[in-house]
Amino acid sequence: MTAIKHALQRDIFTPNDERLLSIVNVCKAGKKKRNCFLCATVTTERPVQVNVVKVKKSDKGDFYKRQTSWALRDLAVVDAKDAVKENPEFDLHFDKVYKWVASSTVEKNTFISCIWKLNQRYLRKKIDFTNVSSQLLEELPKVAEESVPSGENQSVAGGDEEAVDEYQELNAREEQDIEIMMEGCEYAISNAEAFAEKLSRELQVLDGANIQSIMASEKQVNILMKLLDEALKEVDQIEMKLSSYEEMLQSVKEQMDQISESNHLIHLSNTNNVKLLSEIEFLVNHMDLAKGHIKALQEGDLTSSRGIEACTNAADALLQCMNVALRPGHDMLHAVKQQQQRFSDLREQFARRLASHLNSVFVQQFTQTLLQLYNKPYYLSVPGHDQSSTLAQHSVELTLPNHHPFHRDLLRYAKLMEWLKNTDYGKYEGLTKNYMDYLSRLYEREIKDFFEVAKIKMTGTTKEGKKFGLHGSSGKLTGSTSSLNKLSVQSSGNRRSQSSSLLDMGNMSASDLDVADRTKFDKIFEQVLSELEPLCLAEQDFISKFFKLQQHQGISGSTTNEAEEMDGGNLSRSYPSGVPQTISSEKDMIRQMMTKIFRCIEPELNNLIALGDKIDSFNSLYMLVKMSHHVWTAQNVDPASFLSTTLGNVLVTVKRNFDKCISNQMKQMDEVKISKKSKVGILPFVAEFEEFAALAESIFKNAERRGDLDKAYIKLIRAVFVSVEKVANESQKTPRDVVMMENFHHIFATLSRLKISCLEAEKKEAKQKYTDHLQSYVIYSLGQPLEKLNHFFEGVEARVAQGIREEEVSYQLAFNKQELRKVIKEYPGKEVKKGLDNLYKKVDKHLCEEENLLQVVWHSMQDEFIRQYKHFEGLIARCYPGSGITMEFTIQDILDYCSSIAQSH
Repeated sequence: MTAIKHALQRDIFTPNDERLLSIVNVCKAGKKKRNCFLCATVTTERPVQVNVVKVKKSDKGDFYKRQTSWALRDLAVVDAKDAVKENPEFDLHFDKVYKWVASSTVEKNTFISCIWKLNQRYLRKKIDFTNVSSQLLEELPKVAEESVPSGENQSVAGGDEEAVDEYQELNAREEQDIEIMMEGCEYAISNAEAFAEKLSRELQVLDGANIQSIMASEKQVNILMKLLDEALKEVDQIEMKLSSYEEMLQSVKEQMDQISESNHLIHLSNTNNVKLLSEIEFLVNHMDLAKGHIKALQEGDLTSSRGIEACTNAADALLQCMNVALRPGHDMLHAVKQQQQRFSDLREQFARRLASHLNSVFVQQFTQTLLQLYNKPYYLSVPGHDQSSTLAQHSVELTLPNHHPFHRDLLRYAKLMEWLKNTDYGKYEGLTKNYMDYLSRLYEREIKDFFEVAKIKMTGTTKEGKKFGLHGSSGKLTGSTSSLNKLSVQSSGNRRSQSSSLLDMGNMSASDLDVADRTKFDKIFEQVLSELEPLCLAEQDFISKFFKLQQHQGISGSTTNEAEEMDGGNLSRSYPSGVPQTISSEKDMIRQMMTKIFRCIEPELNNLIALGDKIDSFNSLYMLVKMSHHVWTAQNVDPASFLSTTLGNVLVTVKRNFDKCISNQMKQMDEVKISKKSKVGILPFVAEFEEFAALAESIFKNAERRGDLDKAYIKLIRAVFVSVEKVANESQKTPRDVVMMENFHHIFATLSRLKISCLEAEKKEAKQKYTDHLQSYVIYSLGQPLEKLNHFFEGVEARVAQGIREEEVSYQLAFNKQELRKVIKEYPGKEVKKGLDNLYKKVDKHLCEEENLLQVVWHSMQDEFIRQYKHFEGLIARCYPGSGITMEFTIQDILDYCSSIAQSH
């Protein structure tokens, strides 16, 4: 192996300025053994580059060639396969994994050791050595010395280690000395062995001289030993002195320890005194209530603003004292317990006094407001006197009382209410209940009176109001549908009878009411909603501020078990084992309080809506628009508020009335009856649909619920279409085409004028039906003046359709030229004019004056007559060529006849 190494160094690496450090004979794993050598080399030039070179023996000679080279920095992993057992296999991970089998385990270990040393010395990147024991890497050179023969070991292992450790070049002086030594020997170059032997002999002579020199210096050694003995004696004396000093210092140390312990006890005592003073100052500063605060809590004036402010400050100070976070052990102090008990007594006393005072304020405000209501003129009525007549006699404003002064006075106690809520929830809840009880009775009286005025203003006089079932000031609607059905409409002499009205639902028809009446109702209803909305919002705002419910978080209750049933929802609390429980959000609490206080708003609104619907079913349109707008406004502010919920519920009722109005209209269309003795003309429900659509468009302009109206339009127009066809089919006096033509023309004109976007398809359908039935009526009517001529040419067309050539039709016995002349002679110009005149009169009888379609129909008949004339002339020219047969009147005659007939009538 040494000879191979030298040969490789000489032939391959020296020309490339490289030195070979380690070599291993390998072959690829799993293949036919084709031996090659892996060599670890370094460059002689700096910076040093370390490579792993694969060398292969040439097949055509005894020389070696360099096959592949890898830089050591590209080597990622060296896998020795087994760190315990001897295994000649190993892997090198470059750009891919190369699997090798060494000729011996010793060579493999030597090569891996060399790689490891090169990695440690030259590379910043550390190669991963797997399955190689650390002991092997550290002791590999010794193992190699034991395992490899001496000559080879010296040349491979020893040389490698020396080369790996450091390569040192000769300096200039060393080179000069070697040159001088070699110049002194003539055979230094020619006979290197002799030169080496000479140098060896000279080295032995020098070693002998060194030994002689050492032996000659024995006397000096003895002198040195004597001096060392004396030095040891001096050291012993110094140690004895140090021991005495140490004993002296030990006694001083004990005294210092005693002084240190005494100082520690003094410091500990001072620290404890400081801490005790801190605790006492904490308790005094945080649990001491000023005498002024105590006096304010016990005797403070709760009627004046200054007294309320003093009580508020005192209550806050008391709450701070009671809520102070005591440190561990404070609650065991007797003084602390006494102070806490004193604070509890003060809290109970002040909470009781505050609750009693606020209850008195509630009662006083309630009583004063009721007295003001009773002192108003319309309450000064003798027993048995009809209050509604008194109301009607006075110009009562449709407004609700303003509670702002009441709220302003109570808001002074808002902070005290918050204190009461945090300290004694039982009394706080009792005040809440009392407030709701008083306010619900007060608002119920005010709102009912307000709605009573609104109903009287809607119905006009008291006498007329009684017909709608208004009795007394309760605001309730009495009476029945049968009584409503008997309501007369004597105030308007030119109104149509109820039996012919589409919207007659047992009430006055929509057309029986003046526009002013509807506008009046719309304004009253809007005023009612406009008064209720700020009233509810103001009360809700006051409740949230006064009862401190504006924060959306849970409300904790007192330590007692309590449940309360409220209108519109349950307000219940359960507090097991004295721990407050959160049961609902404060937002829900506000809504429940509002429901309790304003429990009469929804039924009163429903009663008002029912009255408006009885007065005029068209009022449901006004109410739907107004109510939708107010609901939309309330939901934008707070979708879950009481106002939004209540108005939403009422809106459902209004929407039902609107749907009921539409359904009744459709029902009455199905039940409509026409006279058998008079012509039909424009059907009542068609005219009523025009009225309904015009009114609805004016009401729903820019409304939020336009979709509801569009759906109603679709239902109504479909029902109108069906009913028109039904009436046309049942008509005996007026032809079906005339009924369809006139009514669909009226519908088309209405939809074109109103421009209702959702009915564009129905408008096109109405126009198409009108056009189709106009054409059908014209064709049907024109068949009668030239009836025989029509039958004759129909027979001619039938023969042609059977396959007879047109020029051969004249040879048919029934259709020869003589027959044609006979038929034509029956219709001279005078006779044609007479027939057209009769046709005009008949059309005039069929058509109604309202729609004014006579001239349109007559013009269409003229065009159709001319078209038939041209058709007959064409048939004569094709079927009777060269016969010279023509009609006895011309197109100009037809135009003159039609014009003169139209002018004469």
